[in-house]
Formats: sequence, structure tokens, C-alpha cells
Amino acid sequence: MPRIEDYALIGDEQTAALVGVDGSVDWLCLPRFDSAACFARLLGDEENGHWRVAPKGVQGPCTRRAYRPGTLVLDTEWETGEGAIRVTDLMPQRDRAPDVVRIVQGLRGRVTVRSTLRLRFDYGWVVPWMRRVDGHRVAVAGPDAVWFRSEPAVRTWGEDFSTHAEFTVGEGESVAFVLTWHPSHHPRPPLVDPYEALRASVEDWQAWSARCRYAGPHRDMVVRSLITLKALTYVPTGGIVAALTTSLPEEIGGVRNWDYRYCWLRDSTLTLGALLAAGYQEEAEGWRNWLLRAAAGNPADLQLMYGLGGERRMPECELPWLSGYLGSRPVRIGNGAVNQLQLDVYGEVMDSLSLARTAGLSPKPHIWSLQCALMKWLCRNWRQPDEGLWEVRGGRRQFVHSKVMVWVAADRAVRTLELHPGLHGDLEGWRALRDEVHREVCEKGYDPERNTFTQYYGSRDLDASLLLIPRVGFLPPGDPRVAGTIDAVREELGHGGLVRRYNTDGATVDGLPGGEGTFLACSFWLADALHMTGRTKEARELFERLVDLANDVGLLAEEYDPVNGRHLGNFPQAFSHIGLVNTALTRFDGEEAG
Repeated sequence: MPRIEDYALIGDEQTAALVGVDGSVDWLCLPRFDSAACFARLLGDEENGHWRVAPKGVQGPCTRRAYRPGTLVLDTEWETGEGAIRVTDLMPQRDRAPDVVRIVQGLRGRVTVRSTLRLRFDYGWVVPWMRRVDGHRVAVAGPDAVWFRSEPAVRTWGEDFSTHAEFTVGEGESVAFVLTWHPSHHPRPPLVDPYEALRASVEDWQAWSARCRYAGPHRDMVVRSLITLKALTYVPTGGIVAALTTSLPEEIGGVRNWDYRYCWLRDSTLTLGALLAAGYQEEAEGWRNWLLRAAAGNPADLQLMYGLGGERRMPECELPWLSGYLGSRPVRIGNGAVNQLQLDVYGEVMDSLSLARTAGLSPKPHIWSLQCALMKWLCRNWRQPDEGLWEVRGGRRQFVHSKVMVWVAADRAVRTLELHPGLHGDLEGWRALRDEVHREVCEKGYDPERNTFTQYYGSRDLDASLLLIPRVGFLPPGDPRVAGTIDAVREELGHGGLVRRYNTDGATVDGLPGGEGTFLACSFWLADALHMTGRTKEARELFERLVDLANDVGLLAEEYDPVNGRHLGNFPQAFSHIGLVNTALTRFDGEEAG
């Protein structure tokens, strides 16, 4: 099984696929990010579905691969004794149906190429019925139908419930394959021209990338991260999924395997800030509008995550027929954390809408009414313990980060009224709330013996989310308690120069066995905190190291294992790429970049 970082991403802004260094598409959910997978080898084995295109007899990785500059079009090349080929993979932005296009081009000599397509619907569980129709092959099972077509001269045949093809390409010759999904009760959608789709995709992606106004160091990595965020966007609604995958483990062989194919409110402010700072106002508008629709309703029912369209239910269950990535079980779909209380989301929503208003996004008359309703609920309920931003399953606590974000909510409400006298609200009440929360956190969430804030009231444990205290404005960067917290987090949660979210040794707040790797977003937060407190050299060195952790095509997972030198967790992870963009947008000489 390839390493997590051995995969590259292709997508059409409604779903996406992972392509391994061996030329195998091992993960693809159709027609949406959160749909059932038709290729699930990533979480099982070849019998759970995949599609490999590579030189015949070559089992290992390719010779080289890269995205075409400024695009999500992937070129994978093999050098063999017979010659050399390139396989170009893409998912063109769809008209009616999702397509996967794979174009094989001869570069040198004559190379025999093998294609093996093994479709398995419902996360590798259902073997479809395959038949020939109008010279194409169509696979049908229940609600799903997939059409597979190739060049007329390429012979395909069925064997072992799979579709195979074998052909030879010489220099300058090309062979294209197209895989198209549609609901099985609908007629076949219009056929795409694979070569025109390639031309249009390169042109469209490069035009989009050229809009990035960041011109500082590591521009290529910033653009790649922005392309990744764009690829994780469900364009019909503007929602951005946290990751493409489910159940990639935070510890190889462990049980910390979760479904991240949903949209988290905790990402909202950082995402909005990254898009706006890089010049992508249209995408920021789309994300803000998704946020407004998702948060609408009774403030007591505000959730920490929603579906791509703002759906509220995502029941968690296990898929026992999948063995898990390298035996990491269970494989889960859905996410039971949706039912948790996380007070920090109120602060994140208030902060996001405040940022949107300050940045000049199009006004929406109902936004302030929504914010007032959120504040009314928060004033009555902020003292409750909650599960915190890490969605712990070991019981509720008075998490310091949650209370800091309550302070953020009150602070942004107060600032909005001070800046916009035409708006009306409980200014004095919100000022009183802001002061009370600040006083309580400094009294109950701070350990004066060690000069550090703690994970929750009365605890001696630490949490990497404490690094956000100066960023959100709870305390100024020059406050000695900020410096003390940064040093304590580095000492107690540092691992291989990076940062874990919290301590997972022994009895932990998350109620789960095993451990996890260092959390990349938290490591970017550390770089930000070091920079804000004047430790520029340390910040720059950490940022450079984090950039170097990206795989060969510029992608980051959720976590990193510094002992074994490998990525962990769901992939690619929006939170990690948001961290990279936001950290890069401020140069470490104290001047704004771009």
C-alpha cells in the first residue's frame, strides 16, 4: 500500500480522486465528496476497487510526476527499457456528470501499457453488472452507473470482475480513457472530448491561479495550497470540506480514524482570511454565504460541522468489510461529533462575519440579526462545559480555548457596534460579558507556577490551541503570559520540532486509546505565535521545515510522524493548507507580503 503522501489529488470542485505514484486511482467518491466510494483500495485492498494505468509489468512507482504549473492536471511519467510514457490525469469541471480523464502519451520508444479497472460501488462492497453498450462498457448496480470508454482501436476485455485493456504507444501517439458516472435511472450524459477537456482544464486553472496576488517567498507552495482549497470546495454551495478522505489514521494501526468529508465551522475565520488575503473574493463570498445558510436557525442548534449543502445529519457507522489503511480499523463514515457542544464555534462564526463585514463582502441585511441571536444564546449558556474544538470523546470540560472564543464572540460584537453606530444591540451587556470571560479565563485557566495557560480549568495539561491567544487578540503578544504559554507548549507538546495537539499519553481527555502524530495546523500556529512575539528567526525556520514536509506535488495531510518520517491522518487536509497560506502571507521580517 502506498504511503499517504504518495498520493496526488485531481478533482472537479464537486468531488475528487487520489492517484498513487504507481498510477492507480485508489479513492473516488461519486458524485460528491461525501458519496459512497467506487474506488476504495485506499482503505482496503485491490478487490475494493481501483483503476491502474501503467507500463505492463511495472509494479512499482513512477519515475517522476508533477502538476502542470498552476493547475490540478497531473502528469505521471515512467521510464522503461522499451521507452517512456506520460499519463495525464484530470477531472474536468463538470457540465452534467463527473468524468475522470486519463490520457496516455508516448514520449520515447514503444511501450506496452496495461489498464486495469476494478469498479466496486458502496465503498468496495458492491460488484456491478458490466455490459457493452454502443461500443462502450457500462457498469450498473442499484443507483449507480459508470460508463467506460477508450479509443476504438484499444481492445478491452472482462476478467475476474474487472475490465482490462492492453495497447502499445509510440513517440507522439496518444490513447485516452474516460470514466463517467450518472444515476442509473438516467440516460447516458453527453460524452466529453478528453483532449478538449485537457486543454480547457489547463487554461481555466492557470487563469484562476494567476489571480493570486501573493508575490512573496514560497509563492509556488501558496498557489498549490490555494488550488487544493479550491479543489476541496463544493462549488454548488461554496462549502469547503475538511479533507477528501475518511478514516486515514492518526496512528498507523490505531482507532483514531474519522470521516472528514464535511465542512467545519472552526475553519471559517482562517479560511476566509486566507482567501481574502490572497485575492479570491468570489470564493470568500461563496464560503461566507455557505456559512450563513448553515448557521441559520435556532442558535441553540448551531453545530460544529455540516454537510456540503448545510445538511445537519451525518450519522456515524463502521464499514466492517474494509480492512483499513494498513490495518487501521475501524473504517468510519459519518461523524458522531456532529452532536457535540462546542462553544468555540460561536466565536468563530462571529469572528468570520466580522471579518467579512470589515473586508467589504457584499452586505446581507439579515447577518446582524443572526449575530444578535447567537450572542443572546451565548450570554445565557457560555458557562457550560463542552467537548472543545478537538471533539474529545472523554466527557465535557471547561476548555480554555472554548472560553477564549466566547470572549472573541463578545469582542467582535462590541467592536461591530462601535464601528457601525447604525446597528443596534446590547452593547453594555456584551462589554460586561467580554470582561467577565476574560477575568475568569485569566483566573481559572492560567497556571501562575508555570506561567502558562492550561487545556481546561484546573488542569496541568496543555493544548496547542492556546497558541491562538495572541492571534485572536485575547492578550497582546508582549504579555509575559503569552511568552510563557508558547514556551510551555513547545516543551511539553513539542515532538521532533513540531507540535502535537495535546498529550495522548495515559488517561486523556479524548477518551481514546493510542496516540497520534504532530498536528500540522498547530505547528503553523506556533510559527505565527513565534513571529508575533518577535522570535522571527525561530518562526522562519519552523515555517521552512513545514513547507519541506509537503509531498512531491505540494500536498499536506492532517498530521506528521517525525519518528517514521511519514504523513498521517486524512489527506489532503484543508486545515494544514490554510495554515500554510496564512503563515506565508506575513513575511518574517515584519512586513506584509504581496
